[in-house]
Amino acid sequence: MPTALLSVHDKRGVVDLARVLVEAGWGLLSSGGTAEHLRRSGLPVTDVAELTGSGAILGHRVVTLHPAVHAGILADLDDPTHRADLDRLGIGAISLVVVNLYPFASDPSVELVDVGGPAMVRGAAKNHAHVGVVVDADDYAVVADEIRTTGSLAFATRKRLAAKAFATTAAYDAAIARWLVADETLPESLILEARRRDVLRYGENPHQSGARYALVGRTSWWDSAILHSGKELSYLNVFDTDAAWRSVNQFTEPACVIVKHANPCGVAVVDESDGIAEAHRRAHGCDPVSAFGGIVAVNRPVTIELASSLAEIFTEVVVAPSFEPEALVTLGAKKNLRLLSGPAPTDAGLDVRSIDGGLLVQTPDRVGTDRGTWTVVSRIQPTEEQWIDLEFAWRICATVGSNAIVAAKDRRAFGIGAGQQNRLDSARIAVSRSGDRLVGGVAASDAFFPFRDGLDVLAGAGVAAVIEPGGSVRDDEVVAAADEHGIALVFTGERHFRH
Repeated sequence: MPTALLSVHDKRGVVDLARVLVEAGWGLLSSGGTAEHLRRSGLPVTDVAELTGSGAILGHRVVTLHPAVHAGILADLDDPTHRADLDRLGIGAISLVVVNLYPFASDPSVELVDVGGPAMVRGAAKNHAHVGVVVDADDYAVVADEIRTTGSLAFATRKRLAAKAFATTAAYDAAIARWLVADETLPESLILEARRRDVLRYGENPHQSGARYALVGRTSWWDSAILHSGKELSYLNVFDTDAAWRSVNQFTEPACVIVKHANPCGVAVVDESDGIAEAHRRAHGCDPVSAFGGIVAVNRPVTIELASSLAEIFTEVVVAPSFEPEALVTLGAKKNLRLLSGPAPTDAGLDVRSIDGGLLVQTPDRVGTDRGTWTVVSRIQPTEEQWIDLEFAWRICATVGSNAIVAAKDRRAFGIGAGQQNRLDSARIAVSRSGDRLVGGVAASDAFFPFRDGLDVLAGAGVAAVIEPGGSVRDDEVVAAADEHGIALVFTGERHFRH
């Protein structure tokens, strides 16, 4: 008679699985709370203590750590010497191990560091040629169906479950290791474990494969997001949508951010009374050419009014907190338009990027807009309206690829120069996209002006106030240029490169 060992912290579904095993002629081996749970359901269970000849000791720290358990799990039944050892010691083989571990991640503590559970899981996974191992209640139904149908688990099933088991114990150990160095910003060892959540349509280009993985132990707005309609997302759809969603959620007022190739091309913030449709109208009007085929993110529910406007514009993705039913009907008629809703983004953890043979890791960039930490270095002081626009432009500038220049007015970012090899070209691009809208407006630079020429270009287009980190050896020349042009210049003391 094959034997299954069941020891689970999460009791969901274990009775149903155990009942299938009993009906298929299997014996049940268990201990502690799991054994009691099965007995209360009327199932016959042999206690581990009966097998080992000793009960739990050390406050239940040692229960299954015994040769009678682990020999039964680890025995290679194709090896005659293993069979002889089992017969000599009177130990029966164990064919299935069902274990889920103490929930360490939910409440990290030494007492929730599971030892016996991982030992059984690893032993069963190592011996998957003969033993099945189940660590996830979501697999109970598949295992039950296979045993009900054939009386045992196929090798392919055992192999798949073993891979999942090793991934589970690896993630468990990683969580413990991270907890032990939680007070270190950049620990000596960075242990990352991720699980695939979505297979994407393709990678950056159609000939590349792509997938979205979620870091174990981290929450993500993506895991709660709902794709209401449209094609499956591609790699760049996810990348750009994430950038747009993070950007728009900086604002508490109704806001719209339109992103193209990871950079905003139009941003607008409006008063509550104006409504989200007006925010989109203003954001789209910033740069309609670049907005074609872009990602639209809004921080208010999509109304039918907004949906009617969006329906006239080719857009790849619309992401919002929610959609009114009429808006879903209107936009759902566009088969290629993805409609995505979800919660606000979570606070970013470490920023990790791949390089050849390794990773670059840094703490996340956080943008401050406290005027009290900024310095007006020009003779001219910004007006209150200009201060509002300077803060707005500074927020947006930190989301733009360096070298970044953002031109804005009335809480609209309509001139965005991004990703250029020199700041002067970025300033020229920002000006060219702004036209005469920049007269009386503001500009933000993510890093200092190394020469006065970039500021001269902005001033020539009618900019009235500029915000930048300062810190150049030629700051005096830049300040002098601002005074010559009669514009306000604010130094923040903090740059925001984004590559």
